[in-house]
Amino acid sequence: MTDLHELDATGQAELVARGELTARELVDHAIARIEARNPELNAVIWSDFDHARAAADALPAEGNGGDGEVPFRGVPFLIKDIGATQAGLPYWLGNRALKAAGVRRDTDTELGARFRSAGLITLGKTNLPEVGSSPTTQPLSCGPTANPWDTARSPAGSSGGSAAAVASGMVPIAHANDGGGSTRLPAAWCGLVGLKPTRGLVANPESIARTTSELAVTKTVRDTARLLDAVCGATDADLYVAPVPDRPYTAVLDRADGPLRVAMLTDGGRWDVDPECVAGVEATARLLTGLGHEVEPVGSEVLLGEGSAVNGRLWQAGIARRVQALGEVLGRPLTEDEVDPYNWTAAERGKSMPAADYVAAMEEQQLWAMSVIEWSAGWDLLLTPTAGTPPLTTEELWPPEAKPWKIGPTYGRIGAFTLPFNVTGQPAISLPLHRTESGLPVGIQLVAAMNRDDLLLSVAADLEQAAPWADLYPY
Repeated sequence: MTDLHELDATGQAELVARGELTARELVDHAIARIEARNPELNAVIWSDFDHARAAADALPAEGNGGDGEVPFRGVPFLIKDIGATQAGLPYWLGNRALKAAGVRRDTDTELGARFRSAGLITLGKTNLPEVGSSPTTQPLSCGPTANPWDTARSPAGSSGGSAAAVASGMVPIAHANDGGGSTRLPAAWCGLVGLKPTRGLVANPESIARTTSELAVTKTVRDTARLLDAVCGATDADLYVAPVPDRPYTAVLDRADGPLRVAMLTDGGRWDVDPECVAGVEATARLLTGLGHEVEPVGSEVLLGEGSAVNGRLWQAGIARRVQALGEVLGRPLTEDEVDPYNWTAAERGKSMPAADYVAAMEEQQLWAMSVIEWSAGWDLLLTPTAGTPPLTTEELWPPEAKPWKIGPTYGRIGAFTLPFNVTGQPAISLPLHRTESGLPVGIQLVAAMNRDDLLLSVAADLEQAAPWADLYPY
């Protein structure tokens, strides 16, 4: 059983479905991996192994899995400590005050219930930056998470705990969500697959945010497709609704698409892009050309030009609301020493925006999003780096004590290529297609038109076959 952690979630589910392994054996193996690796990585911030063992024992010894009605029956799983969750789990959002108060959710969210129905067995919760606001996972509440490929480095954020857990083999799949790159950036820095689905494709009825989509980080494209099949579809209460396709997403993985027109963007505009990230995009362009697609370079003026500055102004206003919401959970406003310094200073700036100015900025943002959609309609896919830099050290990513906001340009460089597509709502995926000379993962992003998640997954599967990553491990 020592090599179970090298299997993806589908592979583990198939063992259970064939009766070759029990769910309890899978769970026990995952628990042993967490106990061995988590002290060094700090990816899992809370666990309930007794409950997970009981859930595994309650399953029949054999049953469907893989392609069955319960695709991940018995597969160990971790849930990020923001967004989707399940009854009884902590809900700290990376904040010291909520952690000290022992806040928990008493009901499943819609997506949390769908994870359970898909057969996934939750072992615990994963670390994140406070309120998910940063592209690095080092909250003061729970301490920094280390990147399994180099423990001096960050796994990115905000789904850094989930990504570190999957990359290190604690579990084969873990919950992630993405409001500015929070699934794709950790996938990029930890050597995983991270899909941000089309806005409204996965249920999120509690949220009014146009930017946030939820799913998972995985080892393989097939795991991402199977999970999307299992959980996609909005509720009647969702503010944003995308159509569910007639064919399962798993059905497109062996479909040949093309020839496609692919735009290649490596210019970060005002943001410096590391040469390793550019090299990764260029190498992927050669793979796509070899698969019969046409790749052409494009400029960054529309995507990353002056018009995109509105996204930063609204981001600070969003942090102000998130900090305010923490206080609502506790029943009192939080004090400065209860909020991480970057979030406190960003919130102070954000809450100074008058309501009329906020609405005006929303209108400006929508016009900018329209321009990006119109620009990107000229191609079938857009190819970019996922992050503007390979994994940075945790030390480099601490906000300065005196002026925490000065870390902003570093955060902007990391997430320059991801945030735009949270705003437009387009699906985007990060794939582990490149490595630095020292072996650090470099993620490559593909973006498609609205509701073309199927095209992304199909091309991703082709690239996975052309440049396999399944046998690359940080252990």
